Amino acid sequence: MATIEVKVPDIGDFKDVPVIEILVQPGDAVRKEDSLVTLESDKATMEVPSTHAGTVKEVKVKVGDKVSQGALIAILDTAASADAGAPASGAAAPAQAAGQASKPATPSPAPSSAPAPSSSQSVREALTSTLASLDADFHAEVLVLGAGPGGYTAAFRAADLGKKVVLVERYATLGGVCLNVGCIPSKALLHAARVIADAEEMSAFGVEFGPPKTNLDKLRAWKESVVGKLTKGLTALAKARKVTVIEGKAAFSSSHALEVETKDGRKVVSFDHCIIAAGSQSAQIPGFPYDDPRLMDSTGALELKDVPKRLLIIGGGIIGLEMATVYDALGSKVTVVEFMDRLIPGADPDIVKPLAKRIEKRYEKILLKTKVAKIESTSVGLKAFFEPAGGGEAPKPEIYDRVLLAVGRRPNGHHIGAEKAGVNVNERGWIPVDNQMRTNVPHIFAIGDIVGEPMLAHKATHEAKLAAEVISGMSHHAWEARTIPSVAYTDPEVAWMGLSEPEAKEKGIEYDKAVFPWGASGRALGMGREEGLTKVLYEKGSKRILGAGIVGVNAGELIAETVLALEMGADAEDIGLTIHPHPTLSETVFFTAEMAEGSITDMMPPKR
Repeated sequence: MATIEVKVPDIGDFKDVPVIEILVQPGDAVRKEDSLVTLESDKATMEVPSTHAGTVKEVKVKVGDKVSQGALIAILDTAASADAGAPASGAAAPAQAAGQASKPATPSPAPSSAPAPSSSQSVREALTSTLASLDADFHAEVLVLGAGPGGYTAAFRAADLGKKVVLVERYATLGGVCLNVGCIPSKALLHAARVIADAEEMSAFGVEFGPPKTNLDKLRAWKESVVGKLTKGLTALAKARKVTVIEGKAAFSSSHALEVETKDGRKVVSFDHCIIAAGSQSAQIPGFPYDDPRLMDSTGALELKDVPKRLLIIGGGIIGLEMATVYDALGSKVTVVEFMDRLIPGADPDIVKPLAKRIEKRYEKILLKTKVAKIESTSVGLKAFFEPAGGGEAPKPEIYDRVLLAVGRRPNGHHIGAEKAGVNVNERGWIPVDNQMRTNVPHIFAIGDIVGEPMLAHKATHEAKLAAEVISGMSHHAWEARTIPSVAYTDPEVAWMGLSEPEAKEKGIEYDKAVFPWGASGRALGMGREEGLTKVLYEKGSKRILGAGIVGVNAGELIAETVLALEMGADAEDIGLTIHPHPTLSETVFFTAEMAEGSITDMMPPKR
């Protein structure tokens, strides 16, 4: 027999916790993790488990004693075999006694960044979590930091799975950047821009309208009403699910606690598990005059305070071009500056060309391979100084009424006190996670913008459900998405998913492509929008779909079919044999499949 001392493990800063009950006495046989004593404060009660199996030799505490880390609780007599969790009596398990081979357990996927905790770690985590609640104003089984699409989805899914959930959000309304000052209000304004452009273009078809009269107050109020309906809906859903919502700026104070600065003062929230969904913020270029309100980020642009006569947009990515679409329709002369040699650098160049061709005619200027070196505040506007990105002559300085900085977003990993929780954050602010969204700290998960690109709401919501499900015991779940679609809600829209042609060439992947021009689509012609195209890549030989890109009206809606096809491993024949309604833009995906199969009749089939 071996003698084992069971002590209070590392429990952080908690000291002098009273013992209210002794659950064993000398001579009792205990299994590993059987409870030995009960501790209690005015806020929580917990049982301290045994770290080993064996026989209780001596109990070293009594009711009323106060214990801290390292305090001796009991002494056990234990055999080496007891460490494996066998019954203290040494009796064989029933299957083994019957001479049957026990079936090996199927292991859960081992997290790449966080190995499964040992028995002693599990006990320490349980103690640390429960004792953290002794000094807390709230305790959560699952704490979610951030209430954007990923955060509220994680909170609601965890609540639906029976967890006690606390959701912490720095702003007064749920929904995060996306719902309040991003995805949703921008799409409302983009719809208004589309109506204005449609009315203008109908004159070519013999239907003329007068110049649009824009009431900015009404337009702004309508945009805010759309946001308000959604945020009120989220509040109602949180209440119905009994999710506790705390408003305030938060940061970790330990691996099991978060401090929140609320309007009522400092509040401490302890937790068993945490899901970090703290998102990102607009990136800034050093040296610009950020104290000048005429220099805007995307949030400022969506406030729609006025319609500038001349607007400079720095950044030719999705955010910059969406805002360009809005302000161009409202009457601004728009200039777009992009450091790279093309717009929307992450997309296949073929599907960006129709967009570029259209807006070149509408915008004042599009400056590629150019950067803004300096901005000066003047009484008449913001003066921008340009530099060529790859040599050559720089454009002359220009004065603009407003400047929108849209050069991307930066994750908030360095703004939440992650180091106090022991969570790894890299130099760029990303929090690395495994395929179950677990950080290097096993009970802390992270999702959304803060874990890496693409920074998209629909990616965050899928990650959110996964994290909540793994925490709730669905340990077999893992991130297995084959692709994440992207959409630029410009005019025309640009959408893509899976492998692009430049990526296929770079990786040496053999492929066939099918490109269907919308000039051959009856539906597109009937809308006067034949500039679009649908492009699909198929694996050479098997003809399984590898990727797709679509540019044109409602491309963001159309891309979903190709995403489903890729996830299901569909090939060109599967899509070609799926009857699509006619005449629709969805047929353009169908036509690319027929082109790949060589069976298309709406165009000449490609030569073999």
